[in-house]
Amino acid sequence: MTGLHERHLAVSPDWLALYYRHPLELTHGEGRHVWDADGNRYLDFFGGILTTMTAHALPEVTKAVSEQAGRLIHSSTLYLNRPMVELAERIATLSGIPDARVFFTTSGTEANDTALLLATAYRGSNQILAMRNSYHGRSFSAVSITGNRAWSTTSLSPLQTLYVHGGVRTRGPYAELSDEGFIRSCVADLEDLLGHTRGAAALIAEPVQGVGGFTAPPDGLYAAFREVLDRHGILWISDEVQTGWGRTGDHFWGWQAHAGKGPPDILTFAKGIGNGMSIGGVVARADVMNCLDANSISTFGGSPVTMAAGLANLSYLLEHDLQGNARRVGGLLIERLRAVGAGSPAVREVRGRGLMIGIELVKPGSDEADPEAAAAVLEAARAGGLLIGKGGGHSTSVLRIAPPLSLTVAEAEEGAEILAEALHAAG
Repeated sequence: MTGLHERHLAVSPDWLALYYRHPLELTHGEGRHVWDADGNRYLDFFGGILTTMTAHALPEVTKAVSEQAGRLIHSSTLYLNRPMVELAERIATLSGIPDARVFFTTSGTEANDTALLLATAYRGSNQILAMRNSYHGRSFSAVSITGNRAWSTTSLSPLQTLYVHGGVRTRGPYAELSDEGFIRSCVADLEDLLGHTRGAAALIAEPVQGVGGFTAPPDGLYAAFREVLDRHGILWISDEVQTGWGRTGDHFWGWQAHAGKGPPDILTFAKGIGNGMSIGGVVARADVMNCLDANSISTFGGSPVTMAAGLANLSYLLEHDLQGNARRVGGLLIERLRAVGAGSPAVREVRGRGLMIGIELVKPGSDEADPEAAAAVLEAARAGGLLIGKGGGHSTSVLRIAPPLSLTVAEAEEGAEILAEALHAAG
C-alpha cells in the first residue's frame, strides 16, 4: 500500500470506494490519455465518471478558466454574472423547453435535489415515481428515489417513492416481449400503479441508466409514459446528468429518443458540461421554476470560473460536432466490442449508443451476474493501459465505457483490443 493510500484511508470514510487493488494517483492528462504518479500512461475510457467530456487539458477550457480566475473567481448569485447568463441562455435554447429558466448548482446530485424541490412544491405532493435500477445522486432526497439497492443507503426520507418498470430492457418480467409489447406492458403497469396513488408530483428517469449499467428501454417508452402522466398532471423530470450533451450520438439529449409530445417539464444536467469543473443545473418551464414562494440562492452554483469553463467547453463541443463523432466512432466501437463479446462466454450483452457502452458479465452458462469477473477485467484492462468503469443493478457486473467525445477511430480500436485481451486474461 502506498503512502498516499494509507493517508487516504486514515482520513476518508470507509464507504469512499477506490478502484483497483493498488489504487491509482492520476497526475496529469492530455486528450484521451492520463498518467499516474509512476509515469504509466493510460487510454481513458471513463473520463472521471463521464465528466471529462471533450478532452483532458483541453486548451480552450484551461485558457477560459485561467483568464476568468485572473479577473474574478467568485461572486455568488447575489450579483449579476455575465458568464452565468450567457451559459444559461445557450442551455435554455438547447434544452428545447419553451420559456425555459435555468438554475445552476455544483453537481448532478444537487441538480436532482433541486428538481425534486420544484416538482413537489409545484404539485403539492411528496410522492415521486422513479425507475427501478435508477441512480440520481447521494443527497438525502436523491438517495430516497434511487432504485438501485447498492446505492440506496437509507430509506429514511420525507419522500414517498414508487418504482416503475421499464428502465431495463433485457431483465425482469417483460424481458421476453417485443419492444412494442414491452412498452405496452410498462404503460399498463404505470396506469395500474397510479390507480393506487393520491397524486404523484413527478416521474424522474434517466433516459439511459448510468450507474445501473447503461441500460435503456426501447425508444418511445417515456413518450408513452408522458401521455399517461399528462392525464394525471404529473411532471416528467429527465435526468440528463450522464446522457446529455450528445454522448449518445443520435441525440443531444437522451429524452429526444422519447420525444413524443415534446421536451420534459424539468431537465437536470451536470458532469460533461464543465469538462471536470463543478457544474450542475436544472432547466424548467418558467411556471415550474418560479413556483417557489420563499427565498433561495446559490453560493457556488454559477461561479464565474465554472461558467467560463462551461461556455468554452460547450462551444468546442458544438463547433467540432462531437455529437456526430460520438455517433460515428461510438458505432464502430460498439460493433467491435460486440464481436469481442461474441467470443467470450462471460459476456451476456454489449449494449449502448454513442460513446455510452456497457458490457454485462455473467457466470458462463448462466444468467447470474458476475461482479468478480468485472473486477478482474477492470484490473486486467488497467494492466494493459486502459481505464474503464463498472456498475450494474443488483451487482457491479457491468463494464462501463464512456470515453471523451473526441475519441479517434485509432483510439477506439486500441481500447477494444485491450478490452479483448483483458476479457481473455480475466476469463
